[in-house]
Amino acid sequence: MQPPISTGTVLQNRYQIIQILGQGGFGRTYLAEDNRRFNELCAIKELIPHTTDPVAWQKAQELFLREANILYQIEHPQIPKFRERFEQDQRLFLVQDYVAGKTYHTLLDERKAVGGAFTEQEVLQLMRSLLPVLEHIHTRGIIHRDISPDNIILRDLDNQPVLIDFGVVKELATRLQSANPTVPATYVGKLGYSPSEQMQTGQAYPSSDLYALAVTVIVLLSGKEPQELFDENLLTWNWQRWVSVSSHLTHILNRMLSFRPSDRFQSATQVAQALASGGQQTPLASASIPAASSPGVSNVQTIPVARPPDPDTPSHTIPEPASRSFLDNPLAVGLITVAVVSIAGIGSWALVRTIRGTPSTQPTEVPTQTFPSPVVPDGSTISPTPTVTPTTNKPTIISRRLTLDASGGTKVEGTITANQIIRYTFRGQQGQNIIALLTQESGVVLTVLGPDKEPIENSAQNATFYQGTLPVNGRYAIDLTLPPGITESDYNLNIQVESPPQPTPTQTPTDIPTETPTETPTETPTETPTEIPTDIPTEIPTDIPTETPTETPTNTPFLPIPNQNPNNQPTNGTSNQ
Repeated sequence: MQPPISTGTVLQNRYQIIQILGQGGFGRTYLAEDNRRFNELCAIKELIPHTTDPVAWQKAQELFLREANILYQIEHPQIPKFRERFEQDQRLFLVQDYVAGKTYHTLLDERKAVGGAFTEQEVLQLMRSLLPVLEHIHTRGIIHRDISPDNIILRDLDNQPVLIDFGVVKELATRLQSANPTVPATYVGKLGYSPSEQMQTGQAYPSSDLYALAVTVIVLLSGKEPQELFDENLLTWNWQRWVSVSSHLTHILNRMLSFRPSDRFQSATQVAQALASGGQQTPLASASIPAASSPGVSNVQTIPVARPPDPDTPSHTIPEPASRSFLDNPLAVGLITVAVVSIAGIGSWALVRTIRGTPSTQPTEVPTQTFPSPVVPDGSTISPTPTVTPTTNKPTIISRRLTLDASGGTKVEGTITANQIIRYTFRGQQGQNIIALLTQESGVVLTVLGPDKEPIENSAQNATFYQGTLPVNGRYAIDLTLPPGITESDYNLNIQVESPPQPTPTQTPTDIPTETPTETPTETPTETPTEIPTDIPTEIPTDIPTETPTETPTNTPFLPIPNQNPNNQPTNGTSNQ
């Protein structure tokens, strides 16, 4: 196995290693700075294949590429964003966003140091926050495989739980080992947290992640390790004697901890719905497991049946059959149902005919006359239902304009109710950086819309934090909404919009071409032609007449030469030449 990468090493001419965050049998995790993103922190995971076989190494590269493509598909604000994968010096690396915060294992150790643990309300909040994350990855065919307090971080930025360390690296190493017959096969998972089907056969399902989440919850509630809460002789969980929680939560956790995958909740949505139902289902604990296939039918039918009057049966033997013979007769119930539906259909048809008779008022009278409709008192209360449902469920948009300060930031707060969209609008320019953050744990989510009223990217919708770049010029909007099940909540929204500094690239090309062509052509041609013609003609005619001032004919030459003394003629001619 190759040694760890030393501190200060730069990978890909970009990522500078700061320290090792963790190390296991399958890989290492480093904290690094991204030199191409303003030294932003990131996490780099290294895969350590336990083989030197060239064929196995090629297989590792293929698996690595495939798993990286799977991670690339995950876009959720509570999962570190996948950046890239690369290979260097016979090492395989994954790069993800770094999450600053404490793991729930560290938080539990801090509680245990003062004799405490997590409360029921705290673990309920944790479950409600993580279940949508699990549903997000499960619907894409991705199983985390390694949920535990070590792999959940409470993010410092917004106090939201973040799911880290997917079992992808471990799964890769496991596949490489399984291809080598000399190495015993191991399966991805953490002892005590992962269910038996995952640890023994390597099979994992969405219910496997739900099992691990339930183990995490009872560990946080009790402050004890899974081995202390599991009876190995009876192969059952014995956690309730250490924890005092509501019977409703107890029932949900026990079902998530079922030994057989088919006895558990089959999706994270089912668990969320069970939590949202409150304590209404606690009397139905015995019928909860069959309810997995048809929860709506079983829950509704077990409440109205005449179970409570059973103890009084001996004293009411005469009237009891009379009352039950009519209500429990399937034929009578069927006839009543057909009659009610028929009346409702006739009433609906009459209402539609009446409304269509006045076309000018049809768009406005349909929603306003739904409740006070004259058909309602006649017993056809079902008929207005199809009309009311789409009108009532349509959210109301409350638009407000943002006023940014000199630095481009602002902070707004308020209250939002169900069926509302609070829309904050502002004008943005292409290339501006935007940061939007909801700082209050309220369940409110935000979506950043572009000028086309569509999310500017996938990570900009249904998030509590977003950071990105505006793609075009225009008016943008930030929509605040509530998830289903929450009727009202307060919110606290921080927004920062700023333009990236660009003075350096603008001045560099302007100074260089201005100075170079101006100095070179001005000095060189000006000095050279001025000095040469001025000096030469000035010295030659000045020296000759000065040395022979008495020889007047010399300054007026050539024509009067024959009139002079013949003895001087050859001498003057030679000197002139």
